Amino acid sequence: MRAIGIILAGGNNKRMRELSHKRAIAAMPVAGSYRSIDFALSNMSNSHIQKVAVFTQYNSRSLNEHLSSSKWWDFGRKQGGLFVFTPTITAENSNWYMGTADALYQNLNFLKSSHEPYVVIAAGDGVYKLDYNKVLEYHIEKKADITVVCKEMAQSENLERFGLIKTNDDGRIIEFEEKPMVATSSLASTGIYIIRRRQLIELVERCAQEDRYDFVNDILIRYKNLKRIYAYRMEGYWSNISTVDAYFKTNMDFLKPEVRDYFFKQYPDVYSKVDDNPPAKYNPGALVRNSLVSSGCIINGQVENSVLFKKAYIGNNCVVKNSIILNDIYIGDNTYIENCIVESRDTIRANTNHVGEPGNIKIVIEKNDRYVL
Repeated sequence: MRAIGIILAGGNNKRMRELSHKRAIAAMPVAGSYRSIDFALSNMSNSHIQKVAVFTQYNSRSLNEHLSSSKWWDFGRKQGGLFVFTPTITAENSNWYMGTADALYQNLNFLKSSHEPYVVIAAGDGVYKLDYNKVLEYHIEKKADITVVCKEMAQSENLERFGLIKTNDDGRIIEFEEKPMVATSSLASTGIYIIRRRQLIELVERCAQEDRYDFVNDILIRYKNLKRIYAYRMEGYWSNISTVDAYFKTNMDFLKPEVRDYFFKQYPDVYSKVDDNPPAKYNPGALVRNSLVSSGCIINGQVENSVLFKKAYIGNNCVVKNSIILNDIYIGDNTYIENCIVESRDTIRANTNHVGEPGNIKIVIEKNDRYVL
Protein backbone atom coordinates (compact mmCIF):
# COMPACT_ATOMS: atom_id res chain seq x y z
CA MET A 1 0.00 0.00 0.00
CA ARG A 2 1.33 3.46 -0.88
CA ALA A 3 0.99 4.80 2.64
CA ILE A 4 2.71 4.98 6.00
CA GLY A 5 0.79 4.31 9.20
CA ILE A 6 0.62 6.39 12.39
CA ILE A 7 -1.08 5.07 15.52
CA LEU A 8 -1.90 7.66 18.20
CA ALA A 9 -1.53 5.76 21.48
CA GLY A 10 -0.40 8.39 23.97
CA GLY A 11 -3.69 9.62 25.38
CA ASN A 12 -5.38 9.17 28.73
CA ASN A 13 -8.77 10.06 30.15
CA LYS A 14 -10.36 9.90 33.56
CA ARG A 15 -13.37 7.92 32.27
CA MET A 16 -11.29 4.72 32.55
CA ARG A 17 -11.02 5.39 36.30
CA GLU A 18 -8.43 3.20 38.06
CA LEU A 19 -7.85 1.03 34.98
CA SER A 20 -5.60 3.64 33.37
CA HIS A 21 -3.56 4.33 36.52
CA LYS A 22 -0.84 1.89 35.49
CA ARG A 23 -1.16 1.50 31.71
CA ALA A 24 -2.05 3.44 28.59
CA ILE A 25 -5.55 2.91 27.20
CA ALA A 26 -4.01 1.47 24.01
CA ALA A 27 -2.43 -1.25 26.22
CA MET A 28 -5.74 -2.31 27.79
CA PRO A 29 -6.24 -6.11 27.54
CA VAL A 30 -9.11 -7.12 25.22
CA ALA A 31 -10.75 -10.48 24.43
CA GLY A 32 -8.55 -12.67 26.58
CA SER A 33 -5.27 -12.55 24.65
CA TYR A 34 -5.03 -9.16 22.93
CA ARG A 35 -4.19 -5.55 23.70
CA SER A 36 -6.29 -2.74 22.28
CA ILE A 37 -3.48 -1.56 19.99
CA ASP A 38 -3.23 -5.03 18.37
CA PHE A 39 -6.31 -4.33 16.25
CA ALA A 40 -4.89 -1.17 14.64
CA LEU A 41 -1.48 -2.83 14.16
CA SER A 42 -3.06 -5.93 12.59
CA ASN A 43 -5.13 -3.79 10.23
CA MET A 44 -1.97 -1.95 9.16
CA SER A 45 -0.16 -5.24 8.54
CA ASN A 46 -3.10 -6.82 6.71
CA SER A 47 -3.42 -3.70 4.51
CA HIS A 48 0.27 -4.16 3.54
CA ILE A 49 1.42 -0.93 5.16
CA GLN A 50 5.10 -1.63 5.76
CA LYS A 51 6.15 1.41 7.79
CA VAL A 52 4.22 2.18 10.98
CA ALA A 53 4.92 4.64 13.81
CA VAL A 54 3.29 4.44 17.24
CA PHE A 55 3.20 7.64 19.32
CA THR A 56 3.19 6.78 23.02
CA GLN A 57 3.23 9.06 26.04
CA TYR A 58 1.03 8.43 29.08
CA ASN A 59 2.00 5.42 31.25
CA SER A 60 3.75 3.87 28.28
CA ARG A 61 5.92 1.26 30.01
CA SER A 62 3.71 -1.81 29.43
CA LEU A 63 2.81 -0.57 25.94
CA ASN A 64 6.47 -0.16 25.01
CA GLU A 65 7.20 -3.66 26.34
CA HIS A 66 4.36 -5.04 24.21
CA LEU A 67 5.80 -3.30 21.13
CA SER A 68 9.40 -4.36 21.84
CA SER A 69 9.43 -6.73 18.84
CA SER A 70 7.78 -6.00 15.51
CA LYS A 71 7.76 -9.65 14.41
CA TRP A 72 4.33 -10.40 15.89
CA TRP A 73 2.68 -8.05 13.37
CA ASP A 74 5.14 -8.89 10.58
CA PHE A 75 6.79 -5.46 10.43
CA GLY A 76 10.34 -6.80 10.81
CA ARG A 77 11.42 -6.10 7.22
CA LYS A 78 14.43 -4.57 5.50
CA GLN A 79 12.10 -1.89 4.14
CA GLY A 80 9.78 -0.20 6.60
CA GLY A 81 9.37 -1.50 10.14
CA LEU A 82 7.68 -0.56 13.42
CA PHE A 83 8.80 2.66 15.11
CA VAL A 84 7.85 3.74 18.64
CA PHE A 85 8.14 7.47 19.38
CA THR A 86 7.91 8.97 22.88
CA PRO A 87 8.18 12.70 23.66
CA THR A 88 11.83 13.76 23.50
CA ILE A 89 13.42 16.79 25.10
CA THR A 90 15.49 18.74 22.57
CA ALA A 91 17.25 22.09 22.51
CA GLU A 92 14.18 23.59 20.80
CA ASN A 93 11.40 21.83 22.73
CA SER A 94 10.97 20.46 26.24
CA ASN A 95 7.22 19.80 26.17
CA TRP A 96 5.29 16.56 26.26
CA TYR A 97 2.80 16.08 23.44
CA MET A 98 0.18 18.76 24.06
CA GLY A 99 -2.31 17.17 21.66
CA THR A 100 -2.58 14.93 18.62
CA ALA A 101 -1.45 17.62 16.15
CA ASP A 102 1.48 18.49 18.42
CA ALA A 103 2.49 14.81 18.56
CA LEU A 104 2.63 14.82 14.75
CA TYR A 105 4.61 18.08 14.76
CA GLN A 106 7.19 16.81 17.25
CA ASN A 107 7.78 13.79 14.98
CA LEU A 108 7.66 15.69 11.71
CA ASN A 109 11.01 14.24 10.63
CA PHE A 110 9.36 10.82 10.36
CA LEU A 111 6.85 12.23 7.88
CA LYS A 112 9.44 14.25 5.96
CA SER A 113 11.88 11.36 5.61
CA SER A 114 9.20 8.99 4.28
CA HIS A 115 8.46 8.67 0.57
CA GLU A 116 4.94 7.20 0.48
CA PRO A 117 2.34 9.69 -0.80
CA TYR A 118 -0.38 8.96 1.83
CA VAL A 119 -0.67 8.66 5.60
CA VAL A 120 -3.15 6.46 7.50
CA ILE A 121 -3.72 7.83 11.02
CA ALA A 122 -5.51 5.54 13.49
CA ALA A 123 -6.37 5.66 17.20
CA GLY A 124 -4.96 2.95 19.44
CA ASP A 125 -8.18 2.32 21.39
CA GLY A 126 -10.47 0.93 18.64
CA VAL A 127 -11.53 -2.73 18.33
CA TYR A 128 -12.30 -3.45 14.65
CA LYS A 129 -11.12 -4.98 11.38
CA LEU A 130 -10.72 -2.74 8.33
CA ASP A 131 -8.92 -2.86 5.00
CA TYR A 132 -7.35 0.61 4.69
CA ASN A 133 -6.86 0.01 0.95
CA LYS A 134 -10.62 0.38 0.43
CA VAL A 135 -10.59 3.67 2.33
CA LEU A 136 -7.69 4.88 0.18
CA GLU A 137 -9.56 3.93 -3.02
CA TYR A 138 -12.57 5.94 -1.78
CA HIS A 139 -10.26 8.84 -0.84
CA ILE A 140 -8.75 8.95 -4.35
CA GLU A 141 -12.12 8.50 -6.07
CA LYS A 142 -13.61 11.48 -4.22
CA LYS A 143 -10.46 13.59 -4.76
CA ALA A 144 -10.63 14.25 -1.03
CA ASP A 145 -8.10 16.23 1.01
CA ILE A 146 -8.90 14.20 4.13
CA THR A 147 -11.07 11.11 4.55
CA VAL A 148 -12.57 10.32 7.97
CA VAL A 149 -13.72 6.75 8.64
CA CYS A 150 -17.15 6.85 10.29
CA LYS A 151 -19.53 4.35 11.83
CA GLU A 152 -23.31 4.60 12.17
CA MET A 153 -23.93 4.02 15.89
CA ALA A 154 -27.01 2.65 17.63
CA GLN A 155 -29.17 5.24 19.40
CA SER A 156 -28.71 3.29 22.65
CA GLU A 157 -24.99 4.21 22.64
CA ASN A 158 -23.65 7.15 24.65
CA LEU A 159 -23.20 9.24 21.50
CA GLU A 160 -21.91 12.31 23.34
CA ARG A 161 -18.50 10.65 23.87
CA PHE A 162 -17.78 10.58 20.11
CA GLY A 163 -17.03 13.13 17.45
CA LEU A 164 -20.32 13.33 15.52
CA ILE A 165 -20.59 14.04 11.82
CA LYS A 166 -23.19 15.15 9.27
CA THR A 167 -22.59 14.74 5.52
CA ASN A 168 -24.23 15.85 2.30
CA ASP A 169 -25.51 13.39 -0.31
CA ASP A 170 -22.04 13.06 -1.84
CA GLY A 171 -20.46 12.05 1.48
CA ARG A 172 -18.69 15.36 2.12
CA ILE A 173 -18.63 16.39 5.78
CA ILE A 174 -20.65 19.55 6.40
CA GLU A 175 -20.82 19.41 10.21
CA PHE A 176 -18.36 17.97 12.74
CA GLU A 177 -18.89 18.30 16.49
CA GLU A 178 -16.34 16.83 18.90
CA LYS A 179 -18.02 15.30 21.98
CA PRO A 180 -21.13 17.54 21.88
CA MET A 181 -23.34 18.18 24.92
CA VAL A 182 -26.38 16.97 22.93
CA ALA A 183 -26.08 14.48 20.10
CA THR A 184 -27.63 15.65 16.82
CA SER A 185 -26.28 12.80 14.69
CA SER A 186 -25.54 9.10 15.11
CA LEU A 187 -22.65 9.04 12.61
CA ALA A 188 -19.49 8.83 14.75
CA SER A 189 -15.88 9.41 13.78
CA THR A 190 -13.76 6.31 14.51
CA GLY A 191 -10.51 8.25 14.80
CA ILE A 192 -9.17 6.83 11.52
CA TYR A 193 -8.05 9.29 8.82
CA ILE A 194 -6.34 9.23 5.43
CA ILE A 195 -4.53 12.31 4.16
CA ARG A 196 -1.81 13.08 1.63
CA ARG A 197 1.56 13.17 3.41
CA ARG A 198 2.68 16.56 2.10
CA GLN A 199 -0.63 18.15 2.98
CA LEU A 200 -0.42 16.73 6.51
CA ILE A 201 3.05 18.25 6.93
CA GLU A 202 1.75 21.62 5.74
CA LEU A 203 -1.32 21.57 8.02
CA VAL A 204 0.62 20.43 11.09
CA GLU A 205 3.29 23.11 10.58
CA ARG A 206 0.58 25.74 10.29
CA CYS A 207 -1.01 24.51 13.54
CA ALA A 208 2.34 24.77 15.32
CA GLN A 209 2.83 28.36 14.11
CA GLU A 210 -0.58 29.31 15.53
CA ASP A 211 -0.10 27.41 18.84
CA ARG A 212 -2.82 24.92 18.02
CA TYR A 213 -2.38 21.35 19.17
CA ASP A 214 -5.42 19.18 18.42
CA PHE A 215 -5.90 17.32 15.14
CA VAL A 216 -9.71 17.14 15.33
CA ASN A 217 -10.52 20.66 16.51
CA ASP A 218 -7.66 22.54 14.83
CA ILE A 219 -7.54 20.69 11.50
CA LEU A 220 -10.70 18.69 10.78
CA ILE A 221 -13.28 21.06 12.27
CA ARG A 222 -11.40 24.27 11.45
CA TYR A 223 -10.85 23.38 7.79
CA LYS A 224 -14.10 21.55 7.04
CA ASN A 225 -15.34 24.35 4.76
CA LEU A 226 -11.93 25.01 3.15
CA LYS A 227 -10.76 21.44 2.48
CA ARG A 228 -12.58 18.56 0.84
CA ILE A 229 -13.16 16.34 3.89
CA TYR A 230 -15.18 13.19 3.20
CA ALA A 231 -16.70 10.48 5.38
CA TYR A 232 -16.10 6.78 4.61
CA ARG A 233 -18.85 4.68 6.18
CA MET A 234 -17.49 1.56 7.81
CA GLU A 235 -19.37 -1.74 7.93
CA GLY A 236 -18.78 -4.50 10.45
CA TYR A 237 -17.95 -4.37 14.15
CA TRP A 238 -16.30 -1.31 15.69
CA SER A 239 -15.98 -0.35 19.32
CA ASN A 240 -14.04 2.29 21.23
CA ILE A 241 -12.91 1.33 24.76
CA SER A 242 -12.36 4.81 26.19
CA THR A 243 -14.76 4.41 29.17
CA VAL A 244 -15.14 1.67 31.78
CA ASP A 245 -18.64 0.77 30.55
CA ALA A 246 -17.50 0.66 26.90
CA TYR A 247 -14.48 -1.46 27.85
CA PHE A 248 -16.66 -3.89 29.78
CA LYS A 249 -19.25 -4.10 26.99
CA THR A 250 -16.57 -4.68 24.32
CA ASN A 251 -15.10 -7.62 26.20
CA MET A 252 -18.57 -9.04 26.87
CA ASP A 253 -19.31 -8.79 23.12
CA PHE A 254 -16.63 -11.43 22.57
CA LEU A 255 -18.86 -13.92 24.39
CA LYS A 256 -21.24 -13.71 21.42
CA PRO A 257 -20.49 -16.45 18.84
CA GLU A 258 -20.86 -14.10 15.85
CA VAL A 259 -18.31 -11.61 17.26
CA ARG A 260 -15.81 -14.35 18.13
CA ASP A 261 -16.24 -15.87 14.67
CA TYR A 262 -15.71 -12.47 13.00
CA PHE A 263 -12.45 -11.72 14.83
CA PHE A 264 -10.96 -15.17 15.43
CA LYS A 265 -12.01 -17.27 12.43
CA GLN A 266 -12.61 -14.94 9.50
CA TYR A 267 -9.78 -13.64 7.34
CA PRO A 268 -7.81 -11.46 7.93
CA ASP A 269 -6.44 -12.44 11.34
CA VAL A 270 -5.74 -10.28 14.38
CA TYR A 271 -2.17 -10.68 15.68
CA SER A 272 -0.66 -10.15 19.11
CA LYS A 273 2.48 -10.81 21.11
CA VAL A 274 2.37 -14.47 22.17
CA ASP A 275 3.39 -15.54 25.69
CA ASP A 276 4.76 -19.01 26.29
CA ASN A 277 2.05 -20.16 28.73
CA PRO A 278 0.63 -23.66 29.24
CA PRO A 279 -3.00 -24.33 28.21
CA ALA A 280 -5.78 -23.49 30.65
CA LYS A 281 -6.29 -26.17 33.32
CA TYR A 282 -9.74 -27.19 34.59
CA ASN A 283 -9.49 -29.11 37.87
CA PRO A 284 -12.20 -31.52 39.17
CA GLY A 285 -15.21 -29.50 40.32
CA ALA A 286 -14.62 -26.65 37.84
CA LEU A 287 -17.72 -25.45 35.97
CA VAL A 288 -17.35 -23.00 33.07
CA ARG A 289 -20.23 -21.61 30.98
CA ASN A 290 -20.05 -19.17 28.04
CA SER A 291 -16.66 -17.72 28.96
CA LEU A 292 -13.33 -16.88 27.33
CA VAL A 293 -10.48 -18.52 29.25
CA SER A 294 -6.89 -17.68 28.25
CA SER A 295 -3.70 -19.69 28.45
CA GLY A 296 -2.09 -20.17 31.86
CA CYS A 297 -5.40 -20.09 33.77
CA ILE A 298 -6.20 -22.63 36.51
CA ILE A 299 -9.88 -23.01 37.42
CA ASN A 300 -11.26 -24.81 40.45
CA GLY A 301 -14.56 -22.97 40.89
CA GLN A 302 -17.49 -21.74 38.78
CA VAL A 303 -17.08 -19.22 35.93
CA GLU A 304 -20.06 -17.91 33.96
CA ASN A 305 -20.35 -15.24 31.21
CA SER A 306 -16.85 -13.94 31.96
CA VAL A 307 -13.54 -13.16 30.28
CA LEU A 308 -10.42 -14.49 31.99
CA PHE A 309 -7.06 -13.16 30.84
CA LYS A 310 -3.72 -14.93 31.08
CA LYS A 311 -2.56 -16.67 34.28
CA ALA A 312 -5.74 -16.23 36.33
CA TYR A 313 -6.21 -18.62 39.27
CA ILE A 314 -9.79 -19.28 40.44
CA GLY A 315 -9.89 -20.95 43.89
CA ASN A 316 -12.16 -23.68 45.26
CA ASN A 317 -15.90 -22.90 45.57
CA CYS A 318 -15.42 -19.51 43.86
CA VAL A 319 -18.19 -18.04 41.73
CA VAL A 320 -17.28 -15.54 38.97
CA LYS A 321 -20.21 -14.12 36.96
CA ASN A 322 -20.41 -11.40 34.26
CA SER A 323 -16.91 -10.22 35.09
CA ILE A 324 -13.52 -9.49 33.54
CA ILE A 325 -10.51 -10.98 35.31
CA LEU A 326 -7.33 -9.32 34.03
CA ASN A 327 -3.83 -10.85 33.81
CA ASP A 328 -2.07 -12.65 36.65
CA ILE A 329 -4.87 -12.71 39.24
CA TYR A 330 -5.15 -15.01 42.27
CA ILE A 331 -8.70 -15.35 43.57
CA GLY A 332 -8.89 -17.05 46.97
CA ASP A 333 -11.33 -19.79 47.93
CA ASN A 334 -15.07 -19.16 48.55
CA THR A 335 -15.02 -15.77 46.81
CA TYR A 336 -18.05 -14.36 44.96
CA ILE A 337 -17.46 -11.86 42.11
CA GLU A 338 -20.21 -10.42 39.87
CA ASN A 339 -20.32 -7.43 37.46
CA CYS A 340 -16.70 -6.56 38.24
CA ILE A 341 -13.38 -5.86 36.56
CA VAL A 342 -10.55 -7.27 38.66
CA GLU A 343 -7.30 -5.37 38.09
CA SER A 344 -4.21 -7.32 37.00
CA ARG A 345 -1.44 -8.60 39.31
CA ASP A 346 -3.88 -8.75 42.21
CA THR A 347 -4.70 -11.20 44.99
CA ILE A 348 -8.34 -11.36 46.06
CA ARG A 349 -8.58 -12.67 49.62
CA ALA A 350 -10.60 -15.79 50.39
CA ASN A 351 -14.20 -15.54 51.67
CA THR A 352 -14.87 -12.09 50.17
CA ASN A 353 -17.71 -10.73 48.01
CA HIS A 354 -17.41 -8.15 45.26
CA VAL A 355 -20.64 -7.26 43.46
CA GLY A 356 -21.25 -4.40 41.03
CA GLU A 357 -24.36 -3.28 39.17
CA PRO A 358 -24.99 -3.96 35.44
CA GLY A 359 -24.84 -0.21 34.71
CA ASN A 360 -22.16 0.55 37.31
CA ILE A 361 -19.28 -1.89 36.97
CA LYS A 362 -17.13 -2.27 40.07
CA ILE A 363 -13.34 -2.17 39.66
CA VAL A 364 -11.71 -4.46 42.23
CA ILE A 365 -8.22 -3.53 43.39
CA GLU A 366 -6.90 -5.08 46.61
CA LYS A 367 -3.73 -3.71 48.14
CA ASN A 368 -1.55 -6.66 49.12
CA ASP A 369 2.06 -7.75 49.49
CA ARG A 370 2.13 -10.33 46.71
CA TYR A 371 4.20 -8.00 44.55
CA VAL A 372 6.63 -5.82 46.44
CA LEU A 373 8.71 -3.34 44.44
